[in-house]
Amino acid sequence: MRSRRTVDVPVLVEQARAGSPRALGRLITLVENAHPALREVMGLLAPHTGQARIIGLTGSPGVGKSTSTSMLVRALRQRDLRVGVLAVDPSSPFSGGALLGDRIRLGEHALDPGVFIRSMASRGHLGGLAWATPQALRVMDAAGCEVILVETVGVGQSEVEIAGLADTTLVLLAPGMGDGVQAAKAGILEVGDVFVVNKADRDGADATVRELRQMISLGDRTEPGLWRPPVLKTVAERHEGGEEVVEAMDKHLAWMQEHGELERRRRTRAAREVEALALARLRARMGEVLGDGALAEATEQVLAGRVDPYAAADQVVSQVAG
Repeated sequence: MRSRRTVDVPVLVEQARAGSPRALGRLITLVENAHPALREVMGLLAPHTGQARIIGLTGSPGVGKSTSTSMLVRALRQRDLRVGVLAVDPSSPFSGGALLGDRIRLGEHALDPGVFIRSMASRGHLGGLAWATPQALRVMDAAGCEVILVETVGVGQSEVEIAGLADTTLVLLAPGMGDGVQAAKAGILEVGDVFVVNKADRDGADATVRELRQMISLGDRTEPGLWRPPVLKTVAERHEGGEEVVEAMDKHLAWMQEHGELERRRRTRAAREVEALALARLRARMGEVLGDGALAEATEQVLAGRVDPYAAADQVVSQVAG
């Protein structure tokens, strides 16, 4: 059987750092597949991370996230920034791969050497992202992407995980879709740093903007020194409003740097990433222990009344830790 490790990691990392989109794509594939070489990859990339701005785009299906992403890529490229796009899609029930394929919808940038676009399957992970998203972002960051746009699945009310991953979170809404109500009840007001009402050429756009601004004013962001999210209008299909959104992103970055929020967010993000990897290791170890019959033995002791469930759980944890 062919070994899974058939890659020269140092050469691949060097090529990705030099701007090779193929090498960058292969590294992200290693991340998605949890390849045995992943530890070596991350070790070599670590000194080169921490430079990219991560921008999250979230919103209900149909608000135009992919079209808005394309609009922002154009605006950022006009500033001569190298842009990465990580589009998280629902998973195919057959292959487990990305179902929609955002690279098709971002086709106008496909030949631009300053843009790297990658679709990533959520593979059942809740929260609108894929489990491998943080590591994929590290790869793109180390490969020289100055701004990384992360487009989430579009699953509605559970899609708030992006707020813990991005430096700036854009919440997209559209008129006539009841998005004002969704924003109020889904906690979207708390995660959004910039609100964008897309498809603003439709009836009801101004009303949606007013509703959002009113809901924001009722929150706790009106105190001096706090960031008050702007509400902008765009027509992404015609590339209208992209520059204004990028300017709002810049203002939010400046505010975060001034108030120490950027460092706090990135510190929290790193802590969550380490915690998630540690928990994955513990789950794997627990699977090994339970496979040895530890759970069955503890279950029998509880059923026989020899120990209580808490004591039985302590026994299992002790074996995992050991």
